[in-house]
Amino acid sequence: MAKKHTGSSARAGRVNGKARHTADSGIDFSDIPETTPEELKRAHRVGRPVTGTAKTLIAIRISPRLLAELRRLAAKEDKPYQTLIHELLERAAKRRAA
Repeated sequence: MAKKHTGSSARAGRVNGKARHTADSGIDFSDIPETTPEELKRAHRVGRPVTGTAKTLIAIRISPRLLAELRRLAAKEDKPYQTLIHELLERAAKRRAA
């Protein structure tokens, strides 16, 4: 079986497939200045903010035709397609529960 490449996109998979690992011992760090204690105090984590309303990542299979339609609808509403799918599922679940 062929080795599976990971990446967040097809392009990332191609790029990662061509990249070779470089050991830390093979990297020249001599031109990078040492981090000062003051810089470390000012440093903060970068990433998604913790909101307390984190969503769970899942994988589902959707036909390409339906996905294309959902993406078109989301673009019309100027929102990410995954947000639109979440909203549609939430509305449908509330109707079923009522």
